[in-house]
Amino acid sequence: MKSLLKYFLFGSLFFVISCGNTVVEKEKTVATASQAAKPVVAETPKPVVADTPVEKVVEKTTEVAKIEAPTPLKTTKKVGKEAVKKTKEVVKTKVETPTPKIEETVTKVEAPKEIPKKVEAPKKEVVTETPKASTPSVKTTVPIPKKEVVKPTPKPTAFSHAAWNTLAQKHISAAGKVNYKGFKADAIAFDAYLKSLAANPVQSSWSRGQKMAYWINAYNAFTIKLIVDNYPVKSIMDLNGGKPWDRKWIKLGGKTYSLNNIEHDILRPQFKDARIHFAVNCAAKSCPPVWNKAWTAANLNGQLERSTKAFINNTKYNNVGGSNAAISKIFEWYAVDFGDSIVSYLNKYAATKVEVGTTVTYKDYNWALNE
Repeated sequence: MKSLLKYFLFGSLFFVISCGNTVVEKEKTVATASQAAKPVVAETPKPVVADTPVEKVVEKTTEVAKIEAPTPLKTTKKVGKEAVKKTKEVVKTKVETPTPKIEETVTKVEAPKEIPKKVEAPKKEVVTETPKASTPSVKTTVPIPKKEVVKPTPKPTAFSHAAWNTLAQKHISAAGKVNYKGFKADAIAFDAYLKSLAANPVQSSWSRGQKMAYWINAYNAFTIKLIVDNYPVKSIMDLNGGKPWDRKWIKLGGKTYSLNNIEHDILRPQFKDARIHFAVNCAAKSCPPVWNKAWTAANLNGQLERSTKAFINNTKYNNVGGSNAAISKIFEWYAVDFGDSIVSYLNKYAATKVEVGTTVTYKDYNWALNE
């Protein structure tokens, strides 16, 4: 009897254990079936931004209520029906325990929306126009040329007659008398001035006044030189056979002149001024007095006026006024230079006017030395 009871108990225990294992296997099968019945289908997810991490979701979806293995029953004498009943209840409980719905435990995983790509601001399309074949017209601003300030060209500095001015004031009186002895004694300074004239001839760039002054000073200085070289002499007419004015001996700038060349080939024809006759001196008493200063462009015109007026109104040379007019031979020799009417020319300067129809006569010329 005891042996049978022993076999029964072992058989029951084996049955219970087998059932338990079977139940566990069934629960595993059920869980597996549940998972297979409701698979989570999703497109190949792109990176998902979700509140619940995917790993946790998977863990929740696969989580199954843990079934603890029944505690091994102690070998008691009171096994019987209660033990079997209890075992059945446990199995029933385990089996009937509803499998939690996945929807309740799993955060619904929706197909992830495509993450919008970062929208970049559209780049402005740079349109480059191909230049046309024809050259585009380019406005060129032509600079307005500045008005050049034209400075007056300074008059070229002419030869200085300062040395002659010193000699003339020293050896010529205000009345025009020449101290030939004085010039001869001052030969070094006198010759130096004549050489300076020769080294500085008239230039084309000189003004009219500069040229005219140069030739008047040269004529008077070389006339005095002619007398000094032959001094003492009573008259210039005693030299060179009575024709001292024709001899060429005056060297100026590489050329050789005579006194007549200076007066009749340069002064008279080039300047056409009759007043020249009252500026040049021929070393005779009847000649217009030689000025005791040097002629320059600055004093030329004024001094020509004064010399002409002084000569015409000097009774030593001319007698004008009333019904008679006795004048210098100069007006006869160079009548062409004084215009159509000698009387008209005289009246321009005469203190007493010559009456129209007056008979004009010419005085004899005194060739004695003007010393």
